[in-house]
Amino acid sequence: MGRICFKLVKQERIYRINKFDPKTLSIAHQDVVKSTRRWLDQMVVGLNLCPFASSVIARDQVYYAVCDTTTETHLKQFCVDELQRLLGANEIDISTSLLMFTHGLEDFGDYLDLLDWFQHLLENAELTEHVQLASFHPHYQFDGVAADDLSHFTNRSPYPTIHILRQDQMTKVLAHVSDPEKIYVDNIKTLNKLGRRQIEALCPWGIPRAVEQDLFEELQETARDS
Repeated sequence: MGRICFKLVKQERIYRINKFDPKTLSIAHQDVVKSTRRWLDQMVVGLNLCPFASSVIARDQVYYAVCDTTTETHLKQFCVDELQRLLGANEIDISTSLLMFTHGLEDFGDYLDLLDWFQHLLENAELTEHVQLASFHPHYQFDGVAADDLSHFTNRSPYPTIHILRQDQMTKVLAHVSDPEKIYVDNIKTLNKLGRRQIEALCPWGIPRAVEQDLFEELQETARDS
């Protein structure tokens, strides 16, 4: 594996220099961002799965970075570049960053390997006091939870995604939440109340492959009978 270039330079913050502009992306990348934004609007904000997400989205303070590469070295360098972008920008411009991977991380295990590497990078660089990572994947699976449990959909996104958050902002937000652990519990209640069919309609990419095949065969059978 090639050498990963990692250097954080202390620099004067320059307003608006790194603010996200979808017009700078290719059409394909714009489609990736649109799919992710739709998921955020319908699931994350729409169902209030993350009670402090709506404000940064409404203020256009989210940076959406799309990665097409598949090699380990380039995947890691992409993470480093986006970390540097976030830390080098004023939080008014970039409050948080979403890193979306279109190829190479379809397997959840491969995605977790990159996520673990990224977390170790933050620890080795002594950056965990400044940023933290959140994880999302089309086939997200909580360890020790039944495969068909709806709780997995809280973290099932259209594309493998790593969310980089500013630690100081999270600290400020959570200071106004009486019981942060209750957020996860409430999210599970919300999903169970909506039911499987509605959740899978909102997140079709998150349907387990075996279930997806069963639904496809059911539709084919219905079409033949009609």
